[in-house]
Amino acid sequence: MKHPVIGITTFIGKNNQEVPKNFIDVISEEEGIPMLLPEIENEELIREQVMNIDALLLTGGDDVDPALYGEDPHQSLANVEPDRDKYELKLIDYALERGIPILGICRGSHMLNVHGGGTVYQDIYKQIDADLIKHQRHDKQEHFTHKVNIQEGTKMREIVGEAEIFTISNHHQAVNKVADNFKVAARTNDGIVEAIESKEPGFLIGLQWHPEDRYHTDDASKNIINKFVEAARV
Repeated sequence: MKHPVIGITTFIGKNNQEVPKNFIDVISEEEGIPMLLPEIENEELIREQVMNIDALLLTGGDDVDPALYGEDPHQSLANVEPDRDKYELKLIDYALERGIPILGICRGSHMLNVHGGGTVYQDIYKQIDADLIKHQRHDKQEHFTHKVNIQEGTKMREIVGEAEIFTISNHHQAVNKVADNFKVAARTNDGIVEAIESKEPGFLIGLQWHPEDRYHTDDASKNIINKFVEAARV
């Protein structure tokens, strides 16, 4: 059996470029080879990074720079990493060029949407005039945050096999205008977009929630990671 190499994006920590260990663990448990992708500037080397992986996992982190989708910063915008944004946009360019599977989680979903020409709510609580449910957790427990409704006829419904699932979610931003190459695959009961997927065949999915956090105890979360790694074996 082929052991696909899964490139995992990193973010700037206090002293290093790092990534939550959960991402590494769930990929390796699916018998994928996790490869951390440090942020670099040389475009030729970025292309070589992508040439040496079988799938791309875009992880969470700081807010996406609103300048990328033509907006001024809202007063509730949190930290941004413009250099990381630039790097990940190039990763997406080359991954799409190769046609390898891409999974974006939380910020990663926003990057996929912005890359395709979509926009992001800089702060859902300040920019949406509605009675929203709680989307941000303030604890480290691995319990579910809220329910998500999976749209019928989507790849996500095929993967999880259910119309409703409970998820772990922790965000103050969300997809706003959906990019033309994507469609909405899931929403919460308050209407927030929780998943987008490509309109074309293949594995190109952005999730607002964190399946890596419930991989060991939740079938839907495990199925998502499993199908992503399986797609990389082809």
